[in-house]
Amino acid sequence: MTDVAAAGPADEIAELASWQRRLRDQFPIVAGHPELTYLDSAATSQKPQTVLDSVQHYLTTSNANAGRGSYPWANTTTALVERARQRVGEFLGDPEPDRSYVHFTSGATEGLRAVALDWLPGFLSDGDEIVVPFADHQANLSPWLEARDLLARQGVRIRVRELPYQAGSGDYDPQALSRIVGPRTRFVAATHVHHVYGADMNVDRLRRVVGPDVPICLDAAQSIGHLPVSVAGLDVDFVVFSGHKALALPGTGAVWSRGVRGPAFRPGGWQGTPNTAGIVGLSAALDWLDEAGTDRIERWTVALTSRLTDALGAMDAYEVLGCRASLDAGSPVQRRRSLVTFRHRTVNSGDLGFILFSHGFMVRSDGHCQAGTDPKEGSVRVSLHVYNTPEEIEELLTTLTNLQ
Repeated sequence: MTDVAAAGPADEIAELASWQRRLRDQFPIVAGHPELTYLDSAATSQKPQTVLDSVQHYLTTSNANAGRGSYPWANTTTALVERARQRVGEFLGDPEPDRSYVHFTSGATEGLRAVALDWLPGFLSDGDEIVVPFADHQANLSPWLEARDLLARQGVRIRVRELPYQAGSGDYDPQALSRIVGPRTRFVAATHVHHVYGADMNVDRLRRVVGPDVPICLDAAQSIGHLPVSVAGLDVDFVVFSGHKALALPGTGAVWSRGVRGPAFRPGGWQGTPNTAGIVGLSAALDWLDEAGTDRIERWTVALTSRLTDALGAMDAYEVLGCRASLDAGSPVQRRRSLVTFRHRTVNSGDLGFILFSHGFMVRSDGHCQAGTDPKEGSVRVSLHVYNTPEEIEELLTTLTNLQ
């Protein structure tokens, strides 16, 4: 996590400004629409030119099916897909690539369902318990409930327990978790960065509570491409993410599995034609992110979100969701990672989204697919990436100030 005491938002922005300008110019849709400000990267990110070029080059030079032909284009495609698997492991700092496995999916939702339905049922027995989040993204709750219902139809009864949260911070609660973990706890699902509150959920604390033998599956949809992710440091067994939120194309994603705790992960059923163009683009996106530096991307987006939360926290008209302590500029707790979610106290969030777009700001304004919440309880989410600028944040704050 970024040490907020070491450097304030203004210092970070000043240090990284020239680096960020060079990177921003590499996004054609951003550079081509200076009248608009894209603030919805948590839903999908924009794409740098190198990613677009990689897909165009592949489709015009060697487009074929992977693993199903022996002619040169097919061999090239097969090699590109296998290289992309290796690239995912490298990007994640895989310490044992010979033991792990990477499966490409259409996104994080399909990836989590693959773990839940293809791997988890064979790992559980009657009376076992799993612990999963009930207030994170719906995609990290529904698959585990599906797995429970699938096993129930087979006569295997498992208990799904709620991963507890701290009331004040919204972080996971290790002490409360220690009270529900027992000898029948067999699996834990968690989120790396919360998609509404922008908090790093400190997954390393979960490992210390559940012990060395319980597999942990991590939804990394809001962390991959936004901050450094090391599977060696996290000590989790599955990392699932969407390519489209990490500068790659829609319809791509991956499941990385460690292959140490429990049986080896392999997707069930007949595997059809993969999204080869998307996989090529994902590999190029990871190359771009490595060259840009995810550590600097994290510093940049944390600085921008800190500026936004510091200002919103001082406006009586707005309620910022998540940990209140992180709204203080000198807070000892972590600042939000790349996204800020808030409500106007009198203006409906849907209406606020329309108003902001009339000023050129593209934000998300709904329930954000958060499990356990009423969809009518909408809010506005501003989510950033490396192509966003401090000038855009200041213009947004001016607009929000005028709406008080």
